[in-house]
Amino acid sequence: MHRTSAGISGQYARSDKDYHQPDGHATSSRRVQYRQNTVRKWDNPPRTTPGRKECYHSSGVCPSQHLQSRSVNPAQDFNALIKPELMDDLVNKSYRFGHRYDGRHHGLYASSIKKYTSAAKRPLSQAEQGQLIRLLQNFTVTRSWSWRSLSTTLHALTSAGVFTPHRPMDERVKHTQAALLSMLLNTIIFKCNRKAETWDIDARGIANLLWAMAKLVDNGQERTPEFKEAVAVLLPHMNAQRDQFIPQHTSNLLWAIAKLVDNGQKWTPELKEAVAVLLPHINVQKDQFIPQGIVNLLWAMAK
Repeated sequence: MHRTSAGISGQYARSDKDYHQPDGHATSSRRVQYRQNTVRKWDNPPRTTPGRKECYHSSGVCPSQHLQSRSVNPAQDFNALIKPELMDDLVNKSYRFGHRYDGRHHGLYASSIKKYTSAAKRPLSQAEQGQLIRLLQNFTVTRSWSWRSLSTTLHALTSAGVFTPHRPMDERVKHTQAALLSMLLNTIIFKCNRKAETWDIDARGIANLLWAMAKLVDNGQERTPEFKEAVAVLLPHMNAQRDQFIPQHTSNLLWAIAKLVDNGQKWTPELKEAVAVLLPHINVQKDQFIPQGIVNLLWAMAK
């Protein structure tokens, strides 16, 4: 049961009221470069040119928000997820608002994918993953994204099976998958290292990110240097947020740490300290754990 994501809450995106209104502009290119990773465009260019002049209406509902509010019909709703105009809309918003874009619409779209798989009670199939990846080649993550958007997006995409390696895997799918994951991890590292500007880092985001990283390696993803660095920079923030963790966070974090170690993460002093910080919460919160949380805790302690 420890391999499941039962009892895990990762959806931050609820309504536009939760976010500030971005503004600004940015440049556009045919290739998106972030550190050493490039997401190459395939032969399906956006139908909407990023340079078009459009008015942004804060009261408007984007396609991803529409998906969030509708019932899920597996075949019909997966087709709705892979409409090119969805990604065109995200590309345009990122372009128009530039360095002031906080990634909220990308987070909503990622949550829509997770909602689809949750309703289907299974992760994306290999065929679905391949179709979706064709859109995600244009899914650009930037340093302007908020902590909420970053944690929501990585958690949702991981939970939905977007990053699960399949065998065999098309090289274009593999490349896009690796580049997108790299962008997310590098942006998380950047955010965590900005000591003076970490006010928006919260307990739920930390719990969701560490759970997602544990799930990534459990699903077969390689523990790259940037993956290891992302885990390392998250741990001090986890210790700093120790008083903010609810029972669900406690059980998910201990499960995640145990899963990471079980998959090759070194048992570092930082990890030992993280466990020491979390263990007292078990006694304090003992009457509040749900059955799945108890299962996760017992498995983690056994490991």
